[in-house]
Amino acid sequence: MTLRRCMIILLSVLFVASVAMLQTPVPQTKPNDVIELVPGVYFRHGDLLGQGHCNNGFVLFDDFVLVIDGNFPNGAEACMADIKKITNKPVRFVFDTHHHGDHVYGNRWWMNNGVLPIAHEGVVSEMKRGEPQQWLDTAKGREDVRRLNQPTAMPPILTYSDRMVIDDGKRRIEFYYFGIAHTQGDGFAYLPKAKILFTGDAVVNGPYNYMGGGDSESWIKVIEQLQQLDVEIVAPGHGPCAGKELLEQQKQYFLALRQGVAKGIKEGKSLADIQKSIQIPDAVSKFKGDFFPSQIEKIYKEMRGL
Repeated sequence: MTLRRCMIILLSVLFVASVAMLQTPVPQTKPNDVIELVPGVYFRHGDLLGQGHCNNGFVLFDDFVLVIDGNFPNGAEACMADIKKITNKPVRFVFDTHHHGDHVYGNRWWMNNGVLPIAHEGVVSEMKRGEPQQWLDTAKGREDVRRLNQPTAMPPILTYSDRMVIDDGKRRIEFYYFGIAHTQGDGFAYLPKAKILFTGDAVVNGPYNYMGGGDSESWIKVIEQLQQLDVEIVAPGHGPCAGKELLEQQKQYFLALRQGVAKGIKEGKSLADIQKSIQIPDAVSKFKGDFFPSQIEKIYKEMRGL
């Protein structure tokens, strides 16, 4: 082997190693784990199966803490307890990624503890449509909701339309709205310096996609806009964190669903036959779960204009 070839191989190895060192490692978690993604930015893995909790994030600014997602009331309590183990800074804001109960029903608890709920304005309009009935129905099965002794859920107090920024000169977080995805009001929290994206349930890491209030075609377009952000860590609404590849995986899952449903409709199949026959590539099969039949039904109705 010539000296020149040896040098080329050595430089290639060094380049690959240097790129690997620059990439932010994505730690794996289990429910109730709290990890520091980068200095001052934390991810709390919610206990979905045991408590119905979503994931939380919390970000330490110079003089205060911002929490991502209101959770259920007992999830909010658990999140606050974990924050107090790390810092004595006051929690000032909680950002609701969307209007579902496991992401906003803790708002009243946060407000009672001096924390201001913020969200995209679509969260307010969604809550106006669904409350107080959804709150009352949830209270029948959740003692933590009943314990608040409130007639309905608390909507966010501060809202934005397309984009909002909180920047104290040392830490910056950007909130975005890119259109209908999981719901009519999905918001995203992005830390550009840390290259971390909190997605709520518009992107999950596992079989957690509920599509009842969303639009699958628009959802794909929203993910494509998320992919334009400079991201190294994706913190989903449910499941563990992952790298930016999670965005592409989530998109490919919806594309596969839509292609399968469209093919079935073209072949004249009934909804039931499509639900039985549709195939999902192994590369994105981790998103398939109990919601699978209802996901197919939702897309079927979208495509049939039902």
